[in-house]
Amino acid sequence: MRNIVSQPDQECSVISGEEFIREHTFFAIKRGTTKCFDGITTYIFNQGDCGLVRKNRLSKYCKGKGGPAVETTFITFDEQFLKKFQARYQPALFDLTSKDTFLHIPPSALLSNFVHSFAPYYKADRNIISSFADVKREELLLILLKFQPELSGLFFDFGMPEKLNLEAFMNQNFVFNVHMDHFARLTGRSLSAFKRDFKAIFNETPSRWLLKKRLQEAHFLIEKKRRKPADIYLELGFETLSHFSYAFKKYFGLAPTAISKAGQSTPKATLK
Repeated sequence: MRNIVSQPDQECSVISGEEFIREHTFFAIKRGTTKCFDGITTYIFNQGDCGLVRKNRLSKYCKGKGGPAVETTFITFDEQFLKKFQARYQPALFDLTSKDTFLHIPPSALLSNFVHSFAPYYKADRNIISSFADVKREELLLILLKFQPELSGLFFDFGMPEKLNLEAFMNQNFVFNVHMDHFARLTGRSLSAFKRDFKAIFNETPSRWLLKKRLQEAHFLIEKKRRKPADIYLELGFETLSHFSYAFKKYFGLAPTAISKAGQSTPKATLK
């Protein structure tokens, strides 16, 4: 996993190839505006802002349409590094009251100077020189804990996610396109327990339920909110527009573009 990456992106800025956040991650917005969504709340970070995103959470990232290209620097704090840091510095432990997925980090001269110090340590592939990776991460973590010691409650909590209400969680997070084992972990279950509990609650397999739920939401957005299929398929967890269109037509009997026409009725949905 890359520890420090500075990446420009014309449309969206993502920490990894998935929307499942594996590690606590610091980020600094060097240019543009990034909107972050965790299933409940939309967070906005502008040029010059810094923030943290928690591990074991789901999130989406994108910039506002028509804005400048987004350039963001990311630094991840993996559990192995954090345990070594804790053993070396033995920081005081405090409770972090906020449950937010994204945390704004207040500006300070030390943090600003640190962010601006990144450039000399980068290689051509935009990764930091490996011999400096832990040094720079230690420096950043010391700065964060100096000004917000309560962040120790986030960084040094190595427990598993607590068991959550599965029905409420899935109805809130069905738009995230992540592996089933990630859904299981986030609800505090093994994969087998997740599938068993899911069947008991929804009387359906997770994959079939997710497809139906996403297609039903797509129908609502197109028919009632007048959204375009090309603008919503990624929002709803589909990887390609062609896959979305195929699944939609198979389920509803009409192409997604057809139901937006005035007076067009929708046949009864079927999914075999």
